[in-house]
Order: sequence, then C-alpha cells, then structure tokens
Amino acid sequence: MAVTESASLSTCTIHIERRGGRGEAGARALERRLHNTPGVHDVDVSFRTGSVRISYDGSLTSEETIRQAVRDRNVSLQEDSETGTDEVSTRSELRREAVFVSLTLLGMVTGLVMGWLDGPALLEWSGYGVAYVFGGWYGLKGAIETLRHRAVDIDLLMIVAALGALSIGAPFEGAMLLFLFSLSNTLQHYAIGRSRRAIKSLVEMRPDEAQVLRDGTEVTVPIDDVAVGDVFVVRPGDRIPLDGIVTSGEGTVDQASLTGESVPVPKEPGDEVFGGTINESGSLEIEVTRQAHESAITRLISMVEEAQSEKAPTQRLIDRLEQPYVLGVFALTVAAIAIPIALGGEFTSTFYRAMTLMVAASPCAVIISTPAAVLSAIASGGRQGVLFKGGEHVEAAANIDAVAFDKTGTLTKGDTQLTDVFVRDGPADEPLTPDELLSLASGVQARSEHHLARATVAEAKERSLAVPDARRFQSVAGKGVRSDVDESTIHIGNRSYFETALEDAVIEGFEPSLDRLQTLEAEGKTSVLVARETGCDVSVLGWLAFTDTVRLGAAEMIDDLRSLGVQHIVMLTGDNERVAQQIAEEVGIDEVQAELLPEEKVATIEELLDRYESVAMVGDGVNDAPALATATLGIAMGGAGTDVALETADVVLMGDDIGKIPYVLGLGRRTRRTLTVNLAIAFGAIAIMVGTILLRGIPLPLAVVGHEGSTVLVSLNGLRLLGFRE
Repeated sequence: MAVTESASLSTCTIHIERRGGRGEAGARALERRLHNTPGVHDVDVSFRTGSVRISYDGSLTSEETIRQAVRDRNVSLQEDSETGTDEVSTRSELRREAVFVSLTLLGMVTGLVMGWLDGPALLEWSGYGVAYVFGGWYGLKGAIETLRHRAVDIDLLMIVAALGALSIGAPFEGAMLLFLFSLSNTLQHYAIGRSRRAIKSLVEMRPDEAQVLRDGTEVTVPIDDVAVGDVFVVRPGDRIPLDGIVTSGEGTVDQASLTGESVPVPKEPGDEVFGGTINESGSLEIEVTRQAHESAITRLISMVEEAQSEKAPTQRLIDRLEQPYVLGVFALTVAAIAIPIALGGEFTSTFYRAMTLMVAASPCAVIISTPAAVLSAIASGGRQGVLFKGGEHVEAAANIDAVAFDKTGTLTKGDTQLTDVFVRDGPADEPLTPDELLSLASGVQARSEHHLARATVAEAKERSLAVPDARRFQSVAGKGVRSDVDESTIHIGNRSYFETALEDAVIEGFEPSLDRLQTLEAEGKTSVLVARETGCDVSVLGWLAFTDTVRLGAAEMIDDLRSLGVQHIVMLTGDNERVAQQIAEEVGIDEVQAELLPEEKVATIEELLDRYESVAMVGDGVNDAPALATATLGIAMGGAGTDVALETADVVLMGDDIGKIPYVLGLGRRTRRTLTVNLAIAFGAIAIMVGTILLRGIPLPLAVVGHEGSTVLVSLNGLRLLGFRE
C-alpha cells in the first residue's frame, strides 16, 4: 500500500486481485459502499487495474481499517511483497486466457464442422459445449462478482446474449460471440498491460544490494540495511543502488531512465547521483543521502502507482454511465422482444433480432477507449522523464491556453553566481573591505535557502573567508533577511525590504545606493543592499550583484508552445522589473509580472484563470508551490524528484529539461485527439449497427464482429501513444 499525506488528508493505494471481464460497474458499487466508511473522503476503484485509491481523514480512520473494509466486501487484497507494482496481466494469466480462447475456437469449429457434415450430434454439441464453457468462463465469473455488488455490467449482457442465441437454436452464433468476446478481452488485457509494463520496468531499475565500505573493505549489503552516511562503491556498468553524493572518483552516469536526459551526465566529488541510474565510466565512491524507501526511484514508482489509479475525467464519466447504460440496453432488449410479439410477430426471429440488438448496443469499446489511451500516455511520459500524477492531468494538458513561468531555476538555470561586491564610500563607521562585507553577508545568509543566499555563501567558501556567527535569523519572503552579528543587526534585501521593514528609520546612504542598484539592474544583474543597524542608527555598508543565465533552448521552447496553440505566455518573478524584462525579451515572453511575493503569484494565476480557460504554471516546486497548486496544471522542474515538486505539482519534469514542456502539452493534445477518435469509433459502431438492426436487421455474427472489432481497434489506437515523441 502506497501512502501519501497532506495537511488534512492521507491517500493510500491498495492492491487488489485483478478481475477479468470488461465492465467496472462492480467497482462503482464498491466505491459507493466504501464511501460509507467513517473518515473516507474519496474513493477510486478499478478491478481492471487491480487498485483501490482512497483519500481519508487519519484522525477518523486508519490504513488497516480501510483494508479491512475492502476485505469485508469480498475483495481479495494483494500485499506489496506479492505484487511489487502490480501488472494488469501477468504472463501466466495471459497464457491462461490464450488457452481458453484457443479451446473456445476449437469447440466452435468442431461444432460447426459436425453440423455441416451432419456428423454425430454428440460431437457437435460437445464442441459447442467446450466453446460455451471456456468462452464464457471469465465473462460469467465477472458477471457473478458484479451481481454480488448489486450491479450489472457488460459481461452479463454478453452471457445473456450467448445463452439467448443457444436457446433459439443458434449455437454457432452464441459460440462465435463468446469466442470474439474472450479474444478481444485478452487483446485488451495485453494492450493495457503493455502500457503499464512500460512504466513498471522502473522496478527493475532498483538494485537489491549495494557494495558498502566497512572499515576499508567492500561488503555486500541489502539496500534496505544501508543507512544515511554509509559509503558504497559503484564501478563502470553498475547500476547505482541509492541516492547519494559522490565523495571520490569521476565518471559519467546515464540518467535517461529516470530523468529522460539523452546524454550521460559527468559526475565528480560533490555531485548528486540517483538510485536506479547507471554508472557508465569511472569508479565512484558515493555517500548515501536517502535510505531506500526515500530514494528518487522509490518515490517515482509510488507516484506512478497512484497516477495509474487516478482516472481521467472522461473515464470517470464513462464509468458512472456504465450501470445506467447497461440497464438501458436490457430495457431496450426487452422492449425489442415484447413490442413485436404483442403486435403478432414471430417469437424466434424477434428474439434473434433482440439478441443481435443487445450485442450491438453493448458499450465495450466505449468503456475501454479511455484507459487504453490514458495509461499509454502516462507510460510514454514516464519513458521521457515526465511524470503525470494522474489521468486527469493528461487531459488537463490538452486544454492549456496560457502558461506562466517562474524565472529563476525555470527559464534560467538557477545556478546564480555572485559577480560584484561593492563597499559604499564614506559610511559613518569604519569602511569594510569587499571580503569583509562578503564574509558578513555570508554569515547572515547561511541559514537561507534563497538562490541569492546560496550564491553568496558559495562565493565566501570559494574565497576561504571566515564566516561570523549570526543569531536570530529572520526572513521576509521575496524581500530580504536579517540577523544579529556581534552587537549589530545586519539587513540584506531589495528596495522593498528596506522601505517596509525599516520604513521608520533614517538609512544613511540609502538614496545614492538605490541609484547604484538601478545601474546594476540595467546591466541585467539582480542586486541587494547590505546595511548595519546599531541602536537607532542604520547605514548602508554596500551591495551585492548576481547574475543568472537563461536555460539553453528556452527561446525555442517558447516558440514550440506558440506552435501548439498557447495564446499567452507570462513570466512571474520576485526579481526586479529590469532584470525580468531583459530575460523576457531574450526568450520571447509576452508579459512580465516582477517583484512578486508568493501570494501575489497566486493572485496573478487567478487573474490569468479569469482571462483564459486553462492555465499552466511552471516552477521549481519550492517558492512556487502555492501558484503550482492554484493553476489548472502545475508543472515542476523536479530535480530528479525533489520532495516539494513531487508533492505539489501535477506534472514533474524529472530531468529539469525545460524542453519537455511542449512535450507535456503536445502529449495531452495527442491524447485528447486519440480519445475523440476512440469514442467516435465506439459510438459510431454502436449507432450504425443499432440503426441497421432496427431498420433492416443484420445477422448476429456480423453484429459480434462489429462490436468486438471496434473494441480491439480502440485498444490498439490507444496503444499508439506509447510511441509519442514530439
């Protein structure tokens, strides 16, 4: 069971025994009953994929209570150790289904041939008996299980139609129905299973053991027994077992399976590596930073499991309509029998036509059209290092009209560097040297996670400067920080910080310093003031300037978004207006909203939602978390699985490749087109056959071929999304 938590609700995914058959009416019935469990807020059940996804209030219920509630409703659970990440169809199950299909075909052909040759009646009916038993096995089993949940589904329709054909002396037609029904069911399982297995191969990326250094000796240790701080060794060709930091050695690592990067990434001491990736060259010693259950690959597998169990809106709608639709088909069939007979029609021909109508109107292709496409899309994204956290987000990506980008770490590389350290001439107290100012600023910013702070600390470390102790650190989001150093308070921030946090103070040297900041910003640099507060006196000590570089391919990515039909592209940043405008002009952004606090980014997203129907927000998943959650589609630059990105965003770019954003929207649009085609095929086949039956009548075998053919066709069409690349 995979469990994630939010502030108020927890979400768990329970693996259950997958059931054969087509319909999900029994799953809907189980959902309704589980909703009655105290503390349960939302339920998604699929017998087809073998999963139950439940959101619940942990203060009112527990995981074990939920598991017992599922058991109480006659549903068999599978432990994680038994299923791993659970495939739709195991090879043994597919082989068994294939054997049943073969026996059905053999029985049907035997019965048909014996009838043509006027052979022994025993052989003829024995052949048909074999066809009915093996062809109807899974359908009958599924129908009975659904009836136990007080519901009806497609499986029951098919069984009734086959028995109806048998009852009026048309055993071949019934056997043919069951053969094609079981054959298409097997092909459907194969199609969905292939799309899921494309993602489930992630499990094979997770090694079972690590070569850990203990007292200078390599010891083979199960990865679950490796602790944070342990050091393990990987050699060329080895798969890296756990996340960590390189402590010794140099080489290149193939991260394509996790992040989608096509080129191996150079690694040297200090670089981060991820479990499940492959060391291509050089021997590396790596210090563990996350245990096995916290690693990027483990969290990715868990997120994929939840993504596959979370249904797209189209699928939810179809699943809800299945039960009333099936009941409607039964009602239509009864009417097709009762009305003609009441008007004097002949029973056998009337009943035959009604069975044909029942087969033609059954919504098998409609039911399978969505999961076949959406699961394939999720699998395709996973291969490219793009994690969709549910089918609904694949559909959401198809409708995006506007895209908002964070600047730092998204449009720019985020590896901000300190370029200038200036000391103000003529402060009241003894002026500092540039190194002394940098040392003081580094002490204040050492506890900040802001990218400018990290650049300041990195530069001080590069110069081997002594960093003073700072106390009582405080941060004002999007503006600045302050800490006590010795007998003074040091303030570091932008103009807005000093005008609000020190609005009542007279700051010596403030106005001339602002002129210098504007000059630096005109050069495309982000700059901040450093001031000292001693008693009632505040004076500017100097200022720091930083630069960041635009990500390679950012301008091309913007052009690709426009070619996909995105109407408006916006940059949202806490940086100053001039720097933001310079970056926007370089990459081709339509609109810039600068000097924004996190809550102001949210307000801007809300305004965009008023102007455009669907808005995507792209950010680094840290400061942008509220905006990511507010947008129609939140896309996080995942950094191979940062915690905040995985928890907040709807889509995670595991390799931080900004070029994948057009891929996300393109895949969503292709999936929408595939769904449209699938539904047109499914409903079109039903409409044509039903109309023809009512007006002229068609043979039952032709209705069977049309019905099952459309089901196979939509499955294979959905499977084509596995090959989506552009």
